[in-house]
Amino acid sequence: MELGLVELLRAAWIAGTLPILIASLPCSWLGSFHGLVLGFARRGKIMQSSSHRKFTVPQRFFSHFYVVAVAWTTLLLLGTSIYAYRMTPIVSEPFFYSDLGSYLAGRSNIFSFHRSRLMSLENRYRVWLSVFLLLLMEVQVSRRLFETAYVFKYSASARMHIFGYLTGLFFYTAAPLTLCCTCAPEVLKFGINEVSEFILKGTSSMQNIEFYWWDFVNPLLKLGWCQWIGAVIFLWGWIHQHRCHAILVSGHCNVKLPKGSLWKLDDFQCNEVILLYVCRTEFTSILILGSLREHVGKADEYVIPRGDWFEIVSSPHYLAEIVIYAGMVFASGGADLTIWLVFGFVVSNLVFAAAETHRWYLQKFDNYPSNRVAIIPFLC
Repeated sequence: MELGLVELLRAAWIAGTLPILIASLPCSWLGSFHGLVLGFARRGKIMQSSSHRKFTVPQRFFSHFYVVAVAWTTLLLLGTSIYAYRMTPIVSEPFFYSDLGSYLAGRSNIFSFHRSRLMSLENRYRVWLSVFLLLLMEVQVSRRLFETAYVFKYSASARMHIFGYLTGLFFYTAAPLTLCCTCAPEVLKFGINEVSEFILKGTSSMQNIEFYWWDFVNPLLKLGWCQWIGAVIFLWGWIHQHRCHAILVSGHCNVKLPKGSLWKLDDFQCNEVILLYVCRTEFTSILILGSLREHVGKADEYVIPRGDWFEIVSSPHYLAEIVIYAGMVFASGGADLTIWLVFGFVVSNLVFAAAETHRWYLQKFDNYPSNRVAIIPFLC
């Protein structure tokens, strides 16, 4: 049996999730396997507390994930958007909806006559849904690239395991592709045909294409309430991840943010600071560029993070990531098994990493708040 793209992606996500789930089982005879998987997952302050530093790379290589993610997601988004705009426009079809009403009234013979139009409409919505999901992913990875470049300046001692590095590259290659996997073969074929025609016949053979923004935006607006509720969930997690990253960074230099601020960006050495203040009530932002003198104290000193979701969990930035991908699942309509497998991969990996981070906090600080759990509020 020939395996298609969807089947290969599902197999890859299952293969990536199963080891984490097995290592998380509370079985004493799995202790060595748990330690092996944990060694692969360690990075940053957790890696620094470990003597196992072989086969590691600098943690600043995190930027590679988001460079790849932005480039790959942008390519997929452009290709899928052009295909959707050219080949699958969503227009009003009054006859189709009247026929659908006739079917619901019991006149199935009329419906069967227009079954091909139903499949065509489903296909068009499927393609535009992929465009919508890729737009959400583009927003996420672009912000993470910005943060990695200007927010987090990792110390020279910060490391991560090479296997974790390769896993990150896999994730940010496979996740965007998963969001459009149902139409990716069609988009690829369309792109190859367009490029081939251009090479063989030159620019004279290409159609004069007029682009209208409304013709691009209108199909997205017709996707339905499920997609927009998913986008709201996505934005909720996106904003809180901003805030939690700001709190994490400020904890290294003990610099307080103005009350009501959304961002405070600086590096771990506190040599240069980029401060982006976002008013929570009016959603306006002011970007202030400046510099601060090097902070007195060691860059590797940690304090207990406080504020926002840190008041209830130890890794709220991981919790926010789960919320972000839950929003994508909701926006997809929840009917695509492949996207659910991506979500399962994200949840299993982040819960596993958060549990180790929580243990590190408990060992590091005697006065660590007892009401905080690792990642899922009031559960674990």
